[in-house]
Amino acid sequence: MSQETQAPNIADIVKRTVVYQIPGMDAVTVRRDVVYRATDSGDLTLDLYSPPDQASGSRTSAVVIVAGYPGAGVERIFGRAFKDMGSSVSWARLMAASGLTAITYTNREPAADLQLLLRYVRENAESLGIDETRIGVWASSGNVPLALSLLLRDASQPLRCAALCYGFILDLDGATGTADASRQFGFVNPCAGKSMDEVAPDVPLFLARAGQDQFPHLNESIDRFIAGALARNLPVTLVNHPEGPHAFDLFLDDETSREIIRQVLTFLRFHLGKAPA
Repeated sequence: MSQETQAPNIADIVKRTVVYQIPGMDAVTVRRDVVYRATDSGDLTLDLYSPPDQASGSRTSAVVIVAGYPGAGVERIFGRAFKDMGSSVSWARLMAASGLTAITYTNREPAADLQLLLRYVRENAESLGIDETRIGVWASSGNVPLALSLLLRDASQPLRCAALCYGFILDLDGATGTADASRQFGFVNPCAGKSMDEVAPDVPLFLARAGQDQFPHLNESIDRFIAGALARNLPVTLVNHPEGPHAFDLFLDDETSREIIRQVLTFLRFHLGKAPA
């Protein structure tokens, strides 16, 4: 499949899946619609994707696929919850087939609900089959600022690592690109006003950059962040796809896309205590 020359329509975005597959993705165990918050206006739920060979009573590392947009808006535009979109489901299956438990979820208030989700996962780790000391996050695009907020020094939910793909990062050196995009597209930006000094110095971070990203100022935010991270000697890994458009993991089926996806999985497995095969 070659790179699309026309913008994808909504139906295409909804069903798009990751361009890399491994054995076992269809064999993972899925627990759907586990309630992590019950409210008078309806339950918030999570889906748990566990490795196909996970032994009964054992626990695995976990990766939360972060949702940075309010769920009602996502469903209004795309006709389904973020956790049920092709990207979320295929990445979750890919992670589970790699030996990690993946978590997708619904939300109403993205920042507050992510905190509640992480608290629920830690408090119920045994019944979920998760090691609560080995939790990381994965996020892409407009979901990245919320995931990044978990890596700040004052974050209340400690993480082992984070993998962030082609997303807006901090507004540094007077830039406003992330704040402008947040207002335009509706994703939350808890990192507004934060500086490099507020990023935790000990949480490994993987950044995937799309060299041909179509969104104005997105790559500028990544470039400034990387410069600041290196100046502070933070544990950061950057991989750039020179020909990659935004969401290249879904829309550009080439060997570079697949190699970057493999690197994401290796990074997560390494830092979450699952040795690469």
